[in-house]
This record gives sequence, structure tokens and C-alpha cells, in this order.
Amino acid sequence: MQTIVFFDGYCGLCNGVVDFLVARDHRHVLLYTPLQGETAREILTTSEREDLNTVIVVKRSFADGSIEKYEKSEAILQALGVLGPCLKFVSKLARIFPLGIRDIAYDFIANNRFKFFGRRESCRVPTAEEKKMFLP
Repeated sequence: MQTIVFFDGYCGLCNGVVDFLVARDHRHVLLYTPLQGETAREILTTSEREDLNTVIVVKRSFADGSIEKYEKSEAILQALGVLGPCLKFVSKLARIFPLGIRDIAYDFIANNRFKFFGRRESCRVPTAEEKKMFLP
């Protein structure tokens, strides 16, 4: 299974989330790519790429080629859930809140993310060690 995290490369909060995930992804189970990148054009629909208010997680099966897509709060929980037992527990615990309530909170933060966390002038550039975890 391949898990790809698509994020707004210009968003300070989104980049902070990616930094958080990368720092805890010791087994390198996640791949990362901006919604503005080549990989997003290959895998996501135009409307998915243009909705910069959401993080999208795509899980691709090597066995049968199937693809599962998750957005907003569920995308974050899917990414956390593969990073080890502690974060998997946090991911499961967060699901006690219904998806609708989680996404209301997610949307509030997403709609105000530039005001709260700022906007970058350019997409995140991975370090030399991180390059193998980032897709174009």
C-alpha cells in the first residue's frame, strides 16, 4: 500500500502538518506532494487539485491498483494512523467525534489558515534527507 499526502504547498499550516508528519514518519511510510505539483495532476481530479482548503490522502494498493481517497479531517487521521501505535490510537480516539463535526472544525481552520498561520511565497522544498519522501 502506498499512502500519499497532498497538501497546499503555499500554506503555512499545511507545511506545518507535513513537518509534523515527516518528523514522526520514521519508517517512511508516507509520501508527500503539493496539490500544485505534477503528481497531483496525474492522480487527482481538477476540482480536487483546485480545492486548496483540504488535505487529501490517497491510498493506492500495489496488489490490485485500487485507490482510496480521503479529505479534510479523515485525511489527517488516515495519515496519523499509519505512523505507529501511539498516533494510531490518537487517530482512533479522534473518531469518537462524528465526521460532520470534525469537518466543521477542519473547515473553520482551513478557511482561516492564512490569517492564523500565514502564506508562503513558494512551495515547501524538502531537505536532502526528505527528498525520497516527496513526489514532484
